[in-house]
Amino acid sequence: MGMTMTQKILAAAAGLPEVHAGQLIMADLDMVLANDITGPVAINEMDKFAAKGVFDKDKIALVPDHFSPNKDIKSAQNCKCMREFAHANDVTHFYEVGEMGIEHALLPEKGIVTAGDTVIGADSHTCTYGALGAFSTGVGSTDAACGMATGKAWFKVPSAIKFILTGKPAKWVSGKDIILHIIGMIGVDGALYRSMEFTGDGIAHLSMDDRFTIANMAIEAGGKNGIFPVDEKAEAYIREHSSKPYKIYEADPDAEYDEVYTIDLAALKPTVAFPHLPENTRTIDEVGDVDIDQVVIGSCTNGRLEDLRIAAEVLKGRKVKKGLRVIVIPATQKIYMDAMKAGYIETFIEAGAIVSTPTCGPCLGGYMGILADHERCVSTTNRNFVGRMGHVTSEIYLASPAVAAASAVTGKISGPDSLGL
Repeated sequence: MGMTMTQKILAAAAGLPEVHAGQLIMADLDMVLANDITGPVAINEMDKFAAKGVFDKDKIALVPDHFSPNKDIKSAQNCKCMREFAHANDVTHFYEVGEMGIEHALLPEKGIVTAGDTVIGADSHTCTYGALGAFSTGVGSTDAACGMATGKAWFKVPSAIKFILTGKPAKWVSGKDIILHIIGMIGVDGALYRSMEFTGDGIAHLSMDDRFTIANMAIEAGGKNGIFPVDEKAEAYIREHSSKPYKIYEADPDAEYDEVYTIDLAALKPTVAFPHLPENTRTIDEVGDVDIDQVVIGSCTNGRLEDLRIAAEVLKGRKVKKGLRVIVIPATQKIYMDAMKAGYIETFIEAGAIVSTPTCGPCLGGYMGILADHERCVSTTNRNFVGRMGHVTSEIYLASPAVAAASAVTGKISGPDSLGL
């Protein structure tokens, strides 16, 4: 029986000719990632088992992004812990304030991860790098500690679900709408501990930013990872951003899948996930009349340059509805600079939004946009669990940058067509 794309990468990382679903393996790692919440925990675990430093200073990435710039003493202590560890171990990829960004946007931008890599990160959205044809998945801080010390991690080889994407999406339908549609279709546990493998002619119509968004939210369907084939568009991105060698893996023709879904991208509409689960989806024509208090455009899911371009296109020449708070967060310093050069930052400020330094901030209820009781937020982030962004009675509506920007103008959940776009 043939292997899926993910199984081929894991077999190579384990030094085995083949692997099968359910098999336990020990794999070599190409990168281990941690942030300012999970990193200090991993570092403390390394101290407990008296690890003598990291296995490879070039294969560790430490990114203070969740509560950075520091919002309080505890977050400052966490970043200090990471800083001291990075300096003591001469870690190459430590990104201090001023060069930092949201980790899952920063690592691809820096060329740190690439096709064929095996990557673990002490953050659930590490699965983002599947857009580049890598196997990447989130782990706990103890596993990250072991990975940083030994360069190895154990895995149970996942089975897979194949998603065949066909057709070309309409103008305002993006990667966010596609993955929300899929999660709404299969549920938040529909891909539990399985690889979500995307294929089909429709992928050619998806930008790399679309693919990063889709792979990023594979975890919201319970997936172990999400992964895309490495086509010409992906290779162009890799060559532009990385000097590392890379390897392209393809699923065997006789690879086995638990399920196969075919999705016509041309039939999709802008989609919104209502509280309090990403599977609670409705298309824009089904949302009804929902007034909102805040809009957040950013995060590791939708804070890239294309996301800001789309939001700026909707907001250009328009004003944020009076009384509404709109927070725009570029995902990295480079994205911030590129958005500034393109005029997007000026558009946001003229419209009445504020623009933040790169941070996860409000996505996890950290800071820069905490919700009060019974407030509603349209957000381009990835989770809308109870209390995720603040008070337990607040509500989060997950949407694309286009829908978020249009909603900022109308003061209620709206698509760009409501503005005549």
